[in-house]
Amino acid sequence: MKELALIEQIRRSFAASRSKAVALGIGDDCAILRPPAGSEVLVTTDFTLEGKHFRRDLHPPESVGHRCLARGLSDLAAMGATPMAAFLSLALPASPLADPKSRTWITRFFKGLRALADQHHITLAGGDTAESPSDAILADIVLLGAAPIGRSLRRSGAKPGDALYVTGSLGGAAAELSSLFTLNTFPAKISKTVNHPQTFPQPRIAIGQALLRRKLATACIDISDGLSTDLAHLCRASNVAAELEQSAIPLHPLTRKLAPDAALNLALHGGEDYELLFSAPTSTRIPHQLAGIPITRIGQFTRKQAKRPLMTLLGLEGTRATLEPHGWEHFSLS
Repeated sequence: MKELALIEQIRRSFAASRSKAVALGIGDDCAILRPPAGSEVLVTTDFTLEGKHFRRDLHPPESVGHRCLARGLSDLAAMGATPMAAFLSLALPASPLADPKSRTWITRFFKGLRALADQHHITLAGGDTAESPSDAILADIVLLGAAPIGRSLRRSGAKPGDALYVTGSLGGAAAELSSLFTLNTFPAKISKTVNHPQTFPQPRIAIGQALLRRKLATACIDISDGLSTDLAHLCRASNVAAELEQSAIPLHPLTRKLAPDAALNLALHGGEDYELLFSAPTSTRIPHQLAGIPITRIGQFTRKQAKRPLMTLLGLEGTRATLEPHGWEHFSLS
């Protein structure tokens, strides 16, 4: 399989999945997009690197393709955007194109990406392929979305007194990853993807759109890097502090086999949960569910003060402890 044959395989695979926003997709030097009237375009990009974000011996190829797209979709969800198109740059070692077993891996990778793309009515409108400079697979996904002009959700809108909410449950992705390392394998057959928060995370696109459409949130961020790290990002962008209630944090069922402290640690710092963290005035009625996903109030924002912690964890017995961001961070030496 040469590069042109690979591109043709990708083009055929996504030929029938074109969205209304894509006037011209794979096949020309550029794609042509038509954003809805009255909308502005939002753009996000994310790397998926073998050895950093996945391991071929642990993650099924469908999972790698799914996660590659999910990373960008979660960013669009955090801003309330409607997905328009995806662009994928894929660098492969020379061997996968020559080895039939490796070509099957590539086919399954695109099967996983395509399944999530179809779920959110988005098409792969272009990209690039290249030979990887190492034996590792490298993928960069670019996602474009649309939102009404001036209305997209941002990190900078939280105010002192606003309540703090999170979607879904936390710690499941890190707990599943830990079990993969323990088993050193992944089940051969997967009946469904919704119960695998690490290998098949579900971006909260519909919730982000509902928060924007119904004007429920004052600020929003996705917490793929971990609750503690992304809450710190939101606090700094909004120039506020936060108090987090330990007893309110919704723990994923996969954490139930762990000791309470270990489960809390994964919920706070584990990352890759792909849930949304958002603020809303206490006067705003936030439903218990949006798009079928539970919404939980887990704290509040306060005025930022000198010599006071940016984030405080309120313990089960009325204790107060400084919460430091210990989620995912590239180039960290710790």
